[in-house]
This record gives sequence, C-alpha cells and structure tokens, in this order.
Amino acid sequence: MKSKKAIDWMFRFVKGIFIGSGAILPGVSGGALAAVFGIYERMIAFLSDLRKDFVKNVIFFIPVGLGGLFGVFVLTFPLKFFLNTAEVQTFWCFIGCIAGTMPSLYKEAGKEGRKPRHLVIALVTAVLAFIGLWSASQYLNVSVPLNFGTWIMAGAIFALGAVVPGLSPSNFLMYFQMYKPMTAGINALDFSILIPVAIGAVICVLSLSKLMSIILKKAYASVFHFVFGVVVASTVIIAFIPDYTGMNAGVVIVSILLFLAGLALGLFMGWLEKKYKPELSEPHQ
Repeated sequence: MKSKKAIDWMFRFVKGIFIGSGAILPGVSGGALAAVFGIYERMIAFLSDLRKDFVKNVIFFIPVGLGGLFGVFVLTFPLKFFLNTAEVQTFWCFIGCIAGTMPSLYKEAGKEGRKPRHLVIALVTAVLAFIGLWSASQYLNVSVPLNFGTWIMAGAIFALGAVVPGLSPSNFLMYFQMYKPMTAGINALDFSILIPVAIGAVICVLSLSKLMSIILKKAYASVFHFVFGVVVASTVIIAFIPDYTGMNAGVVIVSILLFLAGLALGLFMGWLEKKYKPELSEPHQ
C-alpha cells in the first residue's frame, strides 16, 4: 500500500512537471494537459469551492503543485536552451508526449457517455481552432508597455491556460511580445515581474474556476470533446512553430526518435494512470 501511494505521489509530481512546462511552452496548454492526465476536473472542483475537502485536496495537489513549480522554474532554463539549440527536436519530442496522452483524453471525454454530436463537436472544434491559431500566429502581433499593470494582465493570461483547457497562454504572450521578458524574469527570479504575474494568475483562477465547474457539471461530455478538438488542433499547430530552415538528415532522424520516445512516454503514463490510479485520484462529484 505504501509503495502504491509513493508511486501515485511521484506520478502526480511528474504530471505537475508536464503541466508546468506546458504552461511555458508555445502552443501548449497546461489546462489541456491537466485534462489529459485526468486531474483537471478535480482541480476545478477544488478551486471553485476551496472549503470543501480542503485538507484532502491540498494533500492531493501538493505533488502536482511542486511538479508544476519545478516545470516552470527549474525547467525554464534547459527548455530555453534546447529551444534555442535544438528547436525542432525539442518540439517534436513534446508533440510525441501529447500525442501519446490523447487516447487517455479521448477515454476521459467519453467517461459520461459519447454521442455522435460529441464527435461533431470535437471535429468542428479541431478545424476552427486550427484556423484560429494559425491566423493568430500569422497576423496578430501587438506590443504593450511592460509595467506592473500589464504584468498582472500577463499573469491572468498565464493562468487562463490552466482554467480553460486548450488555450495556450504562451502564444498570446508572444503575440503581445511579453513571452521572452517573462521567461527571462522567471529565470532571473525578478520579483518585479513574478509578484504581479502571481497576482494576476490568482485573480484569474479564483474568478473563473466556479464558472468552469458549473459548465462541467452541465455539459461534461461536450466540454471534454471540445478540449479534445483543441488539443488536436494545437498539437498540429506546434509542428508549424519550429524553423525548419537548413534541416539535415541527422535532425530528421533525431526528431523522429524523440517523437517516438515522447509518444512512448505518453502512452506509458496513460498505462500507469490506469494501473495505479487509487481512489484518492478520483474527482469529487
């Protein structure tokens, strides 16, 4: 029993790492990854009513939170390094990880039943999300002044990726030309950036979690098939982000191998989720 709890603790920590790193990677949504890993519903239920099962939820989310902080703060520097030195390979590794978790997300979406209209929602969402993300990446480019107020806005955008599955905050921060300054501030532990970002994130999460909880209770299958469609679209979009200029056979081979490694890791995590998921991991009704 103790070994099973230890495995579950470490598993939630690893999920947190993926969610945290997903929050800072362009084209990736921390909320979508939370849904992929089966903890989004419980996270929203907890944040929408902090008093309900407070101690039990805090104990459950401690490893997720620690993993998320690790993913955001500790991995920011190596992620930045690899994105600068091996951009194509890094993105394809992450694409593989997300693709490997899609079967789990599809299963989660159908947990409360699946009708033909839900598949239509997923398909239409995937097409529209792809068109929207592609158009935004091509035509939206706005510069804003960097001050306390705009950093609060950046924090709210950052947190939106956790509350609204499929929304990539990094993309929007790039559009506003705030992504590089924010990641640089995280690397340098610049509290003039970290404090307003944290304030904006807390305001956003506490403001929207209740609304998302209500929506999930009323339209669970529709919401998760919508999320599935957005994840599919955003994953495809990620493939268009790297600069493929000057690619050679070595880069292609390494990218394929890392994609397969990421795919295997995603599938393995789905298998672990099914095998070791204890009652504690179940969301509250």
